[in-house]
Amino acid sequence: MTQRTHLTLLVIIIGLPAIFFSTITSAAPQNILDRVQHTAEEFVKKIVETPQNGQLTVKAANLDSRLKLTACSTPLVSSIPGKQNLSGNVTVLIRCEPENWQVYVPVRIQLLLPLVVATTPLSRGVVLTASDLAIKMIETRFQRGVVFEHPQQIIGSKVKRNVNIGEAVQGGDICLVCRNDSVLIKAGGNGLDIITKGIALSDGSLGEQIRVQNTKSKRVIDGIITGVGEVTVNF
Repeated sequence: MTQRTHLTLLVIIIGLPAIFFSTITSAAPQNILDRVQHTAEEFVKKIVETPQNGQLTVKAANLDSRLKLTACSTPLVSSIPGKQNLSGNVTVLIRCEPENWQVYVPVRIQLLLPLVVATTPLSRGVVLTASDLAIKMIETRFQRGVVFEHPQQIIGSKVKRNVNIGEAVQGGDICLVCRNDSVLIKAGGNGLDIITKGIALSDGSLGEQIRVQNTKSKRVIDGIITGVGEVTVNF
C-alpha cells in the first residue's frame, strides 16, 4: 500500500465522524422547530371553543430553518400577544425562558359548522322546498348573518335575495314571514295560550320582531318570528 493510499484512507476515516456529527447537528434544529409548531397548535386548540357538531382544524405555518433555536430544558411558554380575533389566522408567541429565546408562530384556524346550503341557484320569489336545500360543512368566518343548521327551519320560506348554488342560506336571504303574508299569531302568558290569524306588515327572518295585524280585531301588535308563517307574542 502506497503512502498516497494511506493518506486517502486517513482522510476518509477522519471525515466519517465529521459527516455523522454534522447530520445530527442539522437534524436537531428541525426537531426544535417541530416542537415549537406543535406547541403553538396545541395551545390554540385549548383556547378555541368548538361548537357542538363543529370541526376545528389548526395548522401552524412552517418556520424558517435558519432560526437559531437551542433545545429548551423546560416546557415552552405560549401566549397570544395583543388583541387578536380567534376566527381566522392568529400569531402565537412561543418562549423558552431558560435559553432566553422567543419566536412568533402564525397559526391558521379553520372552524367548520354544518349549515344549510342551496343545492340549486335560488332566485328571488322562490318558495323553498326540501329539494332546494342540503347540509354542508362551511367555514364560519365567512358567515356574517343568521345561518341555519336544519333545512326544516326554513322550508316554506320565500327567497328575497338570490343565493348561488353551494352557498349557505342566511337570514337576510329569505323571509320566514313576508309582508302581506297570512300568519299564525301565537300569544301566551299567565298559563293561557291563544292562537289566531293575522297579516304581516313587513318582512322578517327567524328571531326578528315585526308588526302584524290581527285579522279579527284589526289591532296591530309586535311579535317575534318563531317559524315559517308564525309569530309569537308574549303578554
